[in-house]
Amino acid sequence: MTEFEVAEAAVQGALDAGARYADARVMHRRHEAMHARNGEVEQLHQSEDSGVGVRALVGSSWGFFAVPEPTTAGARAAGRRAAAIAAAGAAVAGPPTDLTPGTPAVASWASACEVDPLEVPLSTKGDLLVGVTAAMRRAGADLATALYEVWDTAKWFVSSEGHRIDQRIRECGAAMSATAIGEGETQIRSYPGARGDFRTAGWEFVDALDLPAHADRVAAEARALLTAPACPAGETTLILGGEQLALQIHESVGHAIELDRILGWEAAFAGTSWLDLAKLGNLRYGSPLMNITIDPTIPGALGSFGFDDEGTAAAARYAVREGVWTGVLAGRDSAAAAGLDYAGSVRADGWARLPMVRMTNVGLEPGPHTLDEIIAATDDGVLMETNRSWSIDDRRLNFQFGCEVGYEIRNGRRGRLLRNPTYTGIGPVFWGSMDMLSSETVPYGTPNCGKGQPGQIGHTGHPAAPARFRNVRVGVSG
Repeated sequence: MTEFEVAEAAVQGALDAGARYADARVMHRRHEAMHARNGEVEQLHQSEDSGVGVRALVGSSWGFFAVPEPTTAGARAAGRRAAAIAAAGAAVAGPPTDLTPGTPAVASWASACEVDPLEVPLSTKGDLLVGVTAAMRRAGADLATALYEVWDTAKWFVSSEGHRIDQRIRECGAAMSATAIGEGETQIRSYPGARGDFRTAGWEFVDALDLPAHADRVAAEARALLTAPACPAGETTLILGGEQLALQIHESVGHAIELDRILGWEAAFAGTSWLDLAKLGNLRYGSPLMNITIDPTIPGALGSFGFDDEGTAAAARYAVREGVWTGVLAGRDSAAAAGLDYAGSVRADGWARLPMVRMTNVGLEPGPHTLDEIIAATDDGVLMETNRSWSIDDRRLNFQFGCEVGYEIRNGRRGRLLRNPTYTGIGPVFWGSMDMLSSETVPYGTPNCGKGQPGQIGHTGHPAAPARFRNVRVGVSG
């Protein structure tokens, strides 16, 4: 019995029970994570699971059922249950559910991986985390933490239309942070970002991060921030570092262009969207420098894959082009409802979860400048780096972000440190004020995007680079 045979049995069970379309995913995932604090390993987590999930479409309704039993008998029964659930839903009158046309694929895909992360000895990985946290403590941190995470996912997809696809995706990354505690003040500095950085790659990516080389710096900066002046309040020119801009993209663009939110199908966890589908192709989202792509084909980026969980081949398209809203993240059913001819952005975080519209790699194309050029062209402003907090309304429109560190910019030079920098804005106004963008793009990886009920965690990528924004309100929290 192969995994494909299990998936085929699930699909056939659904068809035999009356489904007009069915698909099934057999998945096997291994996960490993280690946390260290102040020179000691604090936690090691290792897990492994497998199962099969099947979707069935009956009339206007979907049904989904999953079992941790990758056998043909269990899968066939799951298919029948999925069809029964769909039939029960279809008994209540509703608009028809169609699927945008798909191209059945018989294919195999695997992400690039030079060093299998799960084959690296635990002692090696532990020594790395223990070493960097001890180094941060020696350099002045009151609290030093570090972690890594690894995922190894294999999946086999079959549909009633003829899809037969297997994929293997290996992902990993790491994070470290130093906290300094003062009189009524606590400051933190992180590397390579507030949540670390992650890629669809092997352990070679963690090696390339070179955590030890940054231990002394992040500890020293955290302690220096304790006595740094507060970010002044008012309107000014704002320069955002790439990691912070990646989160800005995630929250104020990525979630907003999810088609299920735009249609009102999904409102849990992260809300709906301010976007009106009738304005697709005409709405001004930002300045002409704003070119946002949806691109799951980027090698090594965390939101990359060969095929999504509906069997749609990965393909790149624009979400915003020269500042105009041109595309969405869609699935086959939401695309059909919206009259669109593309999908490709549906994923689930495991075999027991219903696939839904998720971000892939949503990010900015490079601009014509460098960070040094942006700073040199700024007479008076603030540079903010590394996210510390975020808040955005349920339509993805009004936002406030806090960063770990700010730098005063005067007469084209980076000046003194500023503590507790924050900024606020309204999506299209903020993006419309972007007037300089760096070419130094990095595909930052976010491994903790939440959506749905029951909640699912998505892995997303966000190519971003430093950028400048005019007339932004900063220092709003004092």
